[in-house]
Amino acid sequence: MKTLKSVGLILAIAMLSILAACGNEQDSTSQSEQVEPAKVGATEVTIDNNDTTQVYAEAPKKAISLNQHVTEIMLALGLEDSMVGTAYLDDAIYLPLQAAYEKVPVLAQQYPTKEQVIDAGADFLYAGWKSGFSEKGVGTPEELEALGIHTYLHTSSSINNPKLEDIFGDIRNIAKIFHVEERGEKLIEQMTKDVEDIRTKLPQEKGNLRVLVFDSGEKEVFTAGQNFMNELVTVAGGKNIFGDVESGWTTVSKEDVVERNPEVIVIINYGSTTADEKIRFLKNDPALKETEAVLKRRFVILPLSAASEGVRVADAIRILAQGFYPDNFQ
Repeated sequence: MKTLKSVGLILAIAMLSILAACGNEQDSTSQSEQVEPAKVGATEVTIDNNDTTQVYAEAPKKAISLNQHVTEIMLALGLEDSMVGTAYLDDAIYLPLQAAYEKVPVLAQQYPTKEQVIDAGADFLYAGWKSGFSEKGVGTPEELEALGIHTYLHTSSSINNPKLEDIFGDIRNIAKIFHVEERGEKLIEQMTKDVEDIRTKLPQEKGNLRVLVFDSGEKEVFTAGQNFMNELVTVAGGKNIFGDVESGWTTVSKEDVVERNPEVIVIINYGSTTADEKIRFLKNDPALKETEAVLKRRFVILPLSAASEGVRVADAIRILAQGFYPDNFQ
């Protein structure tokens, strides 16, 4: 009997221990449930962009990029699996990103319709230019927000005289929205290193080489004022002869071009008019053919996609620097 009582006592003590442990576990679970909302709140991302405040409770899962240079930023951040579409390709996609690009459906040659965006189930739209969120584009941020679709306008493509740091700011924002901040910093670090490597090859005395950016024009010249081409030309060691014009892309007279007499002409290559056709025009124009750049046949061809505020900045600067100072890049 004593033995049985001892056994019973031991079992009773064991049961009490188990119940106490269960009670402690329930308390722990209860405390965890109390902490969880704070954890969720901490993962929310708030971004002020394009006169709107966007709050992201989670990373977008069905994003659409509306212009090539922002498509390439998404792909460079490894976000192709979070994309349900791209649009508006200016020219060939950046070769290192080709495989990733092929995984994403192309919705339209230019901007997709609002119906296409809805059919794709989009929860995020990323535009490279203001036109993306205009009446001619997909719709306003307010209209799209009412449909449950977040929007982001590439800030560095929407401000006057953008710098490299402005592109890095956009990359950081997109990386933050998609919770890939580490990838964003690695991309920025690599871009910075690539640009610095080019700068080390430039001549010590630089910056006075007179450069005209030629986009298009027959009666007048459509050129770069204080847009991103001004920054690219400057970093590459040149001086944009119309860098004092406050607007971005601007129209100037041929007489102004001749008076400022560029030593090098950068041809922006895109669309149905080829770079060779633009050069042929410059060589045959009665006024422009007298500039030093045309007389010495100093032309640099730059794809529009490289001239935009995207991941190709180092490539763009390298193309320009090699054209400006070929002896330094042999």
